[in-house]
Amino acid sequence: MEYTQLGRTGLKVSRLCLGTMNFGPQTDEADSHAIMDAAHSQGINFFDTANVYGWGENRGRTEEIIGTWFAQGGGRRERTVIATKLYGDMGDWPNEGKLSALNIRRACDASLKRMQTDYIDLYQMHHIDRATPWDEIWEAMDVLRQQGKILYVGSSNFAGWHIAQGQEAARRRGCVGLVSEQSIYNLIERTVELEVLPAAQHYGLGVIPWSPLHGGLLGGVLRKEAEGSAARSTTGRAADAIGKHRPAIEAWEAWCSARGEDPADVALAWLLHQPAVTAPIIGPRTMAQLDGGVNALTIKLDTDALAHLDGIFPGPGGTAPEAYAW
Repeated sequence: MEYTQLGRTGLKVSRLCLGTMNFGPQTDEADSHAIMDAAHSQGINFFDTANVYGWGENRGRTEEIIGTWFAQGGGRRERTVIATKLYGDMGDWPNEGKLSALNIRRACDASLKRMQTDYIDLYQMHHIDRATPWDEIWEAMDVLRQQGKILYVGSSNFAGWHIAQGQEAARRRGCVGLVSEQSIYNLIERTVELEVLPAAQHYGLGVIPWSPLHGGLLGGVLRKEAEGSAARSTTGRAADAIGKHRPAIEAWEAWCSARGEDPADVALAWLLHQPAVTAPIIGPRTMAQLDGGVNALTIKLDTDALAHLDGIFPGPGGTAPEAYAW
């Protein structure tokens, strides 16, 4: 396994991040525990979750599964950099979501209890809260840090100017501010290259891409569809997405096939070659999917390969404003 610093921090994390969103809804507790053990055996020390995972009436279930895994001991907690998130509503009563000081305090305590730990390595805001002042957010986060309940703060799904807002507010208060941003980023969805990635690089944030396979479209979906082995439905919205991107996906899968490599592994490898990226999130439902993700670390893409992929999936054309202005 390869390791790198998380943004400008001294924290070392694996180049792949284990996403746990499927734990509970798709993967039962025993299999989830086995996948986390296997991740450690592969050298993955960076795990990502959120308080809402489990969804609906089962919100919090994923954190509970992680908690029962930590409780088994054997260095499981000590060897894990655990990242979780808050923002989504955890109930129907006011103040059970968003980023008020009240919810930040309550949500953190609830996550600690579910995960059976006394601290969170990376506490991430799952979305921007436009109604809560930055001074209120940073004061609440600073209190949690002083109490030893969290070590670092990150963002998720922020625009570039939100990152700038947050960092400048933190600078005025003399606090560390954000150390990471978790964004949707893959060969098909490259909008963050305009402003989010430049902002993250300017402020020293590590970038943690989610949906690296764009919902499976970059994972060999056409081949699996032809073989009748597609794990996800290719009807409705999925079919619309395939129809929209079919020429590019056909060229993509043919190019990967000619290289003798699995499209899912190459999609992850492409992200690992992007200078702003710390660790793409892999969200395996099975052990086989975990093993496949680790293969991405062995794939090297030279300048010609990267240029070829830019031709298939051109992205926004670079950073703003040059991407759309003279």
